[in-house]
Amino acid sequence: MASSMSIPMATEGNLSRYLQDIRKFPMLAPEEELALARRWKEQGDEPAAHKLVTSHLRLVAKIAMGYRGYGLPVGELISEGNVGMMQAVKRFDPERGFRLATYAMWWIRAAIQEYILHSWSLVKMGTTAAQKKLFFNLRRLKAKMSALEEGDLKDEQVAKIAHALQVPTQDVVSMNRRLASPDHSLNAPVRADSEGEWQDWLVDDGESQENELAEREDMTNRRDLLNGALKTLNERERHILIERRLKEEPTTLEELSQQYNISRERVRQIEVRAFEKLQKSMKQQVVERRLTVG
Repeated sequence: MASSMSIPMATEGNLSRYLQDIRKFPMLAPEEELALARRWKEQGDEPAAHKLVTSHLRLVAKIAMGYRGYGLPVGELISEGNVGMMQAVKRFDPERGFRLATYAMWWIRAAIQEYILHSWSLVKMGTTAAQKKLFFNLRRLKAKMSALEEGDLKDEQVAKIAHALQVPTQDVVSMNRRLASPDHSLNAPVRADSEGEWQDWLVDDGESQENELAEREDMTNRRDLLNGALKTLNERERHILIERRLKEEPTTLEELSQQYNISRERVRQIEVRAFEKLQKSMKQQVVERRLTVG
C-alpha cells in the first residue's frame, strides 16, 4: 500500500472541519467490506484499500479522542492512528471471518500509544509492557478515585492501583511523579541572576571514549552477524523469529497462528527451528571471519 495514500489531514486548526469531512465517507456493509478486502489482498487494488481506510476514519478519531489527556495535539494523535489504520488494512485477512474494525482497533491504539511514549517526554517513559500499561492506565484509575489533581497519591490509593495493574507500588509512585513533572531544559539557568546552567552540575559517569568505541564496534559486529544470519532464513521463519525474539514486546503465538493460519504449536516449532538456524549461521560467520583474519 502506498504510504502516500490520500486521506484528509487532521490538524489543530482544522480539527472541526476534519471531523465533519470524514463523516462524508460512508460506512461499509459487511458484504461490501469483504469484497473490497479481497480485491486488495488478491489483486493489490489500491482504490479498494483506500475505501477500506477512509470508511474507518471515524473509528480512528474516536479512539484518538480517548488519549487527549496526555497534552498532545489531537490532530497528531489522529494522524498516527490513521497510520495504524493503514497498517491494519495492509495486514487484514478477510477470510478470518471477523470485521476489519475489530482487527484494526489494536493497530490504531498501538500506533497512537507508541507516538505518545516517544513524544510526551524527552525521557523514555516506559520500556517494559508493565510500565507501558501503567503509563496508559494511571490517569484513568486516578480519575476514578477523583485524585487527578492531588499530587502524590495516598498509600491506599497507590496500593489499589498497584494491585489493579499488577505492578510494584514504587513504580506507581515514580510514574505518578514523572507524569506530574514536565521536562526542563538542561540549558536553563540555575537561577535567574546566574549564568550557570543545570547541565554544568551534571557529573559524567559515562565510560571512557575508548571503551565506548570498543562497545560500539562490538555492537556493529554483532548487528552485522545477525543481519547476515537472518538472510539464511526464509520469509516466514524470519518474520516469526523477529516477532517472537527480537521485538521489545513479542507478538503472541496466538496472533501469529491467526496470521499464518497454522496452530500455535506449529508457530513455536518454526520459531525454535529458525533460532537454531540463526545461531548456527552466526557461529559459522565467526569461524569464517577468524580464518580470513588468520
